Amino acid sequence: MNRKTSRGNRWGLALVGMVLVVLGGLAAARGLGGFGSAQTSIVDGSVQGFFARNSPAIWWAVAIVSIVVALLALRWLSVQGRREITHRPIRLERSPTGLSEVSADGVAHAVAADVASSPAVLNADAGLTSAHYPSEVRLRIVADERAPIGELSRHLSAIALQHLRDALHLDDVQAVARVSLEPPRTPHRTVH
Repeated sequence: MNRKTSRGNRWGLALVGMVLVVLGGLAAARGLGGFGSAQTSIVDGSVQGFFARNSPAIWWAVAIVSIVVALLALRWLSVQGRREITHRPIRLERSPTGLSEVSADGVAHAVAADVASSPAVLNADAGLTSAHYPSEVRLRIVADERAPIGELSRHLSAIALQHLRDALHLDDVQAVARVSLEPPRTPHRTVH
């Protein structure tokens, strides 16, 4: 998520929060008698009449608006945890002699190949989340369900990610691995 989106999310959430706090405070003050008698209803006769005249239609409209708001909120939540995989070159450093870049796809394929070299791994795929240096590595791994998970973890940290740190001259690399376990594939027999 870029900084503009993050800033927009913070401002939007702050604005919605302030509106809800003000509305809650007004409702609490009204209920405690801050605007007159606490015995009067919050909704007056004209509002009650409007809802009575439009009873079935108004509730359908409220339901539709509520569903649309809920779907928009779910969409917003799903976007928050997702980071797009980049295919643009990663800029490593800028020097007087020029700019050093490396292919994001090439780095991702190399990491996936390192991960797949473990006997515990049946399949591996990798991607980098941004062209900003250093970027995060997203791994999707299908591992043998009989293999010890500690072996897979050791292979990731000591071999695959260490090779990436060495190649990019980094002390630390952010990585997220999604591991699914499957039974090992049986080799196909060929009859001659």
